[in-house]
Amino acid sequence: MKLNLDIKGPSSQEWLEAVMADFNSFLQDHADCERKASAMNMSFVAKYPNRTEILPELIATGIEELQHFEAVYKLMEARGVQLQHSIADDPYIKALMKLRYSDVEGRFLDGLLIASVFETRGGERFKMVADAHPDPEIARFYKTLWVSEAKHGHNFVKMALNYFPEEKVYSRLNYWIDQECEVVKNLPIRAALH
Repeated sequence: MKLNLDIKGPSSQEWLEAVMADFNSFLQDHADCERKASAMNMSFVAKYPNRTEILPELIATGIEELQHFEAVYKLMEARGVQLQHSIADDPYIKALMKLRYSDVEGRFLDGLLIASVFETRGGERFKMVADAHPDPEIARFYKTLWVSEAKHGHNFVKMALNYFPEEKVYSRLNYWIDQECEVVKNLPIRAALH
């Protein structure tokens, strides 16, 4: 059984060029994204404490995302880059969240599947950075993150399959893959993960 589906449209070369031209800004945004990803996992734990089958995975993923934040911060420190004073809204996540179901169960399913899709997109983009970055250490670091994000994408679908029929999960996942592709097409190009 496939636990996630690939993203529909690849990220553009223009996006990669923007990242490589202002890598320090990309690092600042990446650090913010890792903090938000950790918080998202813990938010699932807080909102759905009765979903005991997935709590250990959510906690472990939250910790792993925080470790990613720490690693990005160390990279920033070495380059003399500070964290941003405040975390800006992410237009990508904001656009996806507007499309969620409004009922409790639907929002739970959509939350897991949106997480799968944006982890998968993050993996794709980290691979692009790993393949393009001239510094071998940074390239290695982003290759490690690419593998981790792909795993997270699978895990969120697996979590959804604990509570919803396979047909519903994959039908809704296909919907999210289509929506995510449209959102990415309409995002401004900037040195940011999304």
